[in-house]
Amino acid sequence: MKSLKILLVEDNLALAKSTSKLIERLSKHKVQIIDQPETIFELCMTDKVDIVIMDVNLSEASWADEEVSGADLSRLLKTKPETAHIPIILLTAYAMANEKESLMADSQANEFLTKPIRDYNILLEKIEKLVKN
Repeated sequence: MKSLKILLVEDNLALAKSTSKLIERLSKHKVQIIDQPETIFELCMTDKVDIVIMDVNLSEASWADEEVSGADLSRLLKTKPETAHIPIILLTAYAMANEKESLMADSQANEFLTKPIRDYNILLEKIEKLVKN
């Protein structure tokens, strides 16, 4: 598979850096870390993103002067014609098993994983499967 451009939306910088390094070490993919909603939309609108990995709980993230979660940002990306095609994987440490379905429906994301990520090969398989489709 070709090298993908992955946008990692995570407000915990230490976690973002370790996740990014592991993805890049295990694949040919390039990861860009972002925590500001405006930057997410700017990058996604320029075709410089093949897939987004989005943390659900983003502290102090806002869009249009309102506090937003990763699920909100995912839904916004999926409802804009210019960005709707970009696959999104939601990451969360807090969702209960019975919340997954409603979170997926609300966010319109393509996939869901819980943190901490225990097997990065599973994440990479999901990334590559979503980008192929």
